[in-house]
Amino acid sequence: MGKKSGFYEIAKQAMLTPQEAPVMIKSKAANAIRIGLPKESTFQENRVGLSPQAANLLVANGHEVIVEAGAGREAKFYDDDYKNCGAKITYSKEEVFKSDIIMKVSFPSMEEIEMMQDGKTIISALHLPMLKDEQIKLLMKKKSTAICFEYLKDESGAYPVIQAMSEIAGSTCILIAGEYLSNINHGKGVLLGGISGIPPSKVVILGAGTVGLFATRAALGLGAEVKVFDNSLYKLRRLQNDLGIRIYTSIMHPEILLKELKSADVVIGAIRALEGRTKMIVSEDMVMEMKLGSVIVDVSIDQGGCFETSEVTNHTHPIFEKHGVIHYCVPNIASRVSRTASYALSNIFAPILLDIGEYGGIKNYLWDREGVRHGVYIYKGNLTNNNISERFHIPYKELDLLIAAHI
Repeated sequence: MGKKSGFYEIAKQAMLTPQEAPVMIKSKAANAIRIGLPKESTFQENRVGLSPQAANLLVANGHEVIVEAGAGREAKFYDDDYKNCGAKITYSKEEVFKSDIIMKVSFPSMEEIEMMQDGKTIISALHLPMLKDEQIKLLMKKKSTAICFEYLKDESGAYPVIQAMSEIAGSTCILIAGEYLSNINHGKGVLLGGISGIPPSKVVILGAGTVGLFATRAALGLGAEVKVFDNSLYKLRRLQNDLGIRIYTSIMHPEILLKELKSADVVIGAIRALEGRTKMIVSEDMVMEMKLGSVIVDVSIDQGGCFETSEVTNHTHPIFEKHGVIHYCVPNIASRVSRTASYALSNIFAPILLDIGEYGGIKNYLWDREGVRHGVYIYKGNLTNNNISERFHIPYKELDLLIAAHI
């Protein structure tokens, strides 16, 4: 009886010991795809294309996710997080680039494209201003299919990646401005929202698009006085309606704009060009009229900037001072909050990757999804984007005709 009692106690203790939760994994289906998640090599790119939770969703549906060791570290997603979600961790970048679909954030380098096998698919940002013709030609030589973030559309015709990153940039740029108004960052020691008996800081926002809307919300939420300029009455009306309150808005009349710049504590540049360089809105002479210690955050800098005094900076050295005005001109503001940005990308691309598997491959999926088709710039080695064609003088073909011809 004593021996049995001893075994009973041991078994009881074993049952009470916490166990690892098993990852629910479907058996590998006939239409399973192999998805590669490489570590980003671009300077200060801290985002990652898929979160561990997104990897878990894909693995649970029978797909295979190959993650290069350290791929999510800058977004505070660690290798064990991916491993516990069913992904495979590898120290070989070559193995990642042998996957059916490579999910990246920044555009692949020549070395990375060389690692790709023929006929594979890559999803990444395009970064057209920094693109080189040899990268495009090598992707074409590899018979690749390439989809870019910037041109991707959703069911409503909106650009989901641009919209998500713009929401992040809009909210973040106000927090950045607040930092550089404080003494700790050599600002003039002003609280962005003010307090009882002290007037709030004045924030001028140029542009009433997504960045402008979220910047306005953040600034109002902190108690600042906000004035928004845009040359589109439609965007200004939409911003008012989305906010649900009436704030100061104006068309960009130079005299009115200059008057507001003179008294502004913060100016946010949130102008986006549909193509090419952003239009320069604020001249150097206008910047010289601004108050000493005021802050400019030029979110438009990735398209050239909308202030004549703007110069590209980085996350290590983010600001410079000109005419007594602090300038923050870092492209890729979303990398400053890389975990949030990575979740945003995952929410967009995990369902797309699942659907590609359900459709039995990229070709069938593109046939049915016009929005994703809009993001394709190379299809099976054929250039399908007119902007890239004109820039590098490479002949292009219509994607719809290529798919209809079963190429």
